[in-house]
Amino acid sequence: MIYLSQFRFPHREREYDFVFDQKRTCYDTYYPFQIVSKHGLEVLDFEPVTILYGGNGSGKTTALNVIAEKLGLERDTLYNRSDFFEDYTKMCDYEALGEIPAGSRIITSDDVFDFMLNLRSMNEGIDRKREELLKDYLDAKYSHFQMKSLDDYEQLKKVTMARGNTQSRFVRKSMKGNIREHSNGESAFLYFAEKIKENGLYLLDEPENSLSPEKQQELLKFLEDSARFFGCQFIIATHSPFLLSMRGAKIYDMDEDVVDVKRWSELANVRAYYNFFKEHEREFR
Repeated sequence: MIYLSQFRFPHREREYDFVFDQKRTCYDTYYPFQIVSKHGLEVLDFEPVTILYGGNGSGKTTALNVIAEKLGLERDTLYNRSDFFEDYTKMCDYEALGEIPAGSRIITSDDVFDFMLNLRSMNEGIDRKREELLKDYLDAKYSHFQMKSLDDYEQLKKVTMARGNTQSRFVRKSMKGNIREHSNGESAFLYFAEKIKENGLYLLDEPENSLSPEKQQELLKFLEDSARFFGCQFIIATHSPFLLSMRGAKIYDMDEDVVDVKRWSELANVRAYYNFFKEHEREFR
């Protein structure tokens, strides 16, 4: 499915004219001006899956943030949004095949990290509560309690439950179990599964962060199925050779000058992995 068919960034001359007019101000950066254009990128034409590949500073994250800002996509965390972001996005344009679906969003590694930290914080709170309940169990079970008024009713229920249950059952009945019992990678994958719904446009910024090679391959299958069977369109910034191998993906190499479309097996990052394992091939026999 294609919702966003094309996105156009301002050309170098237009950017230069704007920045030149600002030189009399005290600003020392005009971000996001002169980031995407330094490799001659002016137009992105999209497929159901489009991947932006490139090293740090190539502009792939900036491109995603600009697209998300121009389209008004949902996002969970703040990003590097300078005073000139609005000026820049006004110079951008796009073509869509109908309206962008409600619920479409950009998902960044910061979103995933915040989600994992929130889970960890909640679980730490649950662990502290569990310790308190273990103490309550012993106090209630062996106390010499006698109900004197209705004010003591809740304590009566606690004593009755403690005397009628084992310690572990008392704790389980008094509180829910830990939210996770997941690794960081499992929690990260859980975030993608929760946020990506049917029939939506999703911008993913380095989704491989926090994912093991096995989990990256699991995410690859999830994204492929979402694009093929559930009406999703993806624009992904990634270094992961697993995600770069996604079937039918159109890949822009943003390290090239000018930005070029390539097959995943031609990319420098993938070739580095290939050459390394080829050199050590005998060790795997």
